Amino acid sequence: MLVISIRGFAYGQVGAVPDTVKVDTAAHIKGIRKQNVANTINKQYDVGDLTRNILHPHIKNDTLKKSSGIIVIPNIAANPTIGEQIGIKAVVGRRLGGDPNTFLSVGATSASITSKGIIYFYVNHNIFTPGNKWNFQGNIVAAKTVTPDCGLGIGRDITGGSVTDNILADPEHKVYSVHSMYYDIREKVYKEVAKDLFFGAGLDFAIRHNITNKDTVNNATPSSVYNNQHGFPQDHYSSDGFLFDAEYISRDNPNRAYKGIYADLGLRINQTWIGSTKNEVQLNSDFRKYFSLSDSNPEEVLAFWNWGSYLISGNIPYLELPGTARDMTFRSGRGYTTQYFKGTQFNDTEAEFRFPILANKFISGVTFVSAQSANDEHGTKLFQVFQPGYGAGLRVLFNKATRTNLALDYAFGRFGNRGFFLNLNEAF
Repeated sequence: MLVISIRGFAYGQVGAVPDTVKVDTAAHIKGIRKQNVANTINKQYDVGDLTRNILHPHIKNDTLKKSSGIIVIPNIAANPTIGEQIGIKAVVGRRLGGDPNTFLSVGATSASITSKGIIYFYVNHNIFTPGNKWNFQGNIVAAKTVTPDCGLGIGRDITGGSVTDNILADPEHKVYSVHSMYYDIREKVYKEVAKDLFFGAGLDFAIRHNITNKDTVNNATPSSVYNNQHGFPQDHYSSDGFLFDAEYISRDNPNRAYKGIYADLGLRINQTWIGSTKNEVQLNSDFRKYFSLSDSNPEEVLAFWNWGSYLISGNIPYLELPGTARDMTFRSGRGYTTQYFKGTQFNDTEAEFRFPILANKFISGVTFVSAQSANDEHGTKLFQVFQPGYGAGLRVLFNKATRTNLALDYAFGRFGNRGFFLNLNEAF
């Protein structure tokens, strides 16, 4: 009775005694899962392993012993818009804090030059604080650009229009080269309000000046017709506005997701009183869903992407119109040059199948299709006409710890469009 009384008293003072068997078991399972992830990664083979095996063949491969999250690489790219690109790029990926559920933070900076005379410098970041309490997204860009101009709309022929109507629509798909200096400073701050759900706000200042076109005379090119009709200067503009976004993230990696969702719905409100050339309200949406099709090969993924931008009121500068490859990473609509199709209302839908080719995941493959739609100023409505794109590509595992791939795609579109696209990471 004394022993029972003492035990009852002690229980009342201390509270529930933890089940050490359950605690130890949970810790053991967590440790096993962590070790399984490490073992899975170590079985993969990336460019770092290839380099190490060539230079130091006797060093054992162990990803867990890698100490640096920073990679400095040549910035090599190619696509029909920019031509061939060479430069240098530094990328970093790191999970902040000790919480394993914190999303991976990534950042990059690059300086490059292309065969078409484009000079580009940028710094960008997407940072999640420990526990995903805050998310900071932003970029700084300074560039000398050459933008192909293929007219306004979705490539639909028009009949009975005026001379300027035909110049704006460019039904013959004549390409005009628009040269300019471009600067952009963007920063958004998100706060997690529920699990995986973030609300955010920010500012974006996009400025172009010294805009020139080799064929520029009054109403001689699509851009000059548009600028005259909408009251924009021919040689400069500013697109400065406030950003308000709601974001949902459950995907497991921003570089190459195996599962989960990424969704962002945002408003852009340009105002003349903060420097914008015109007032504008624009709705932007970005939805991505990933399905892993195999437990043994989680890299076998079916991915879907829908990106859209819709003018609610006001006027958008011509070179800021939503269109082909005008998403945040400039990767949509493979098979066409940037803004090949464009309008004040634009939507692009894509599907991609990703699959490993080699057992060590060093080489993988993808196949993809896309469908773009846009309105124009001659009566064509959004979702009335669609333009397809399709292609296939290879992936070389560049960094297995951050799932960074070197992406090599060849894509086809209509009107004789086709091209080779070389980049880091997946298109979406």
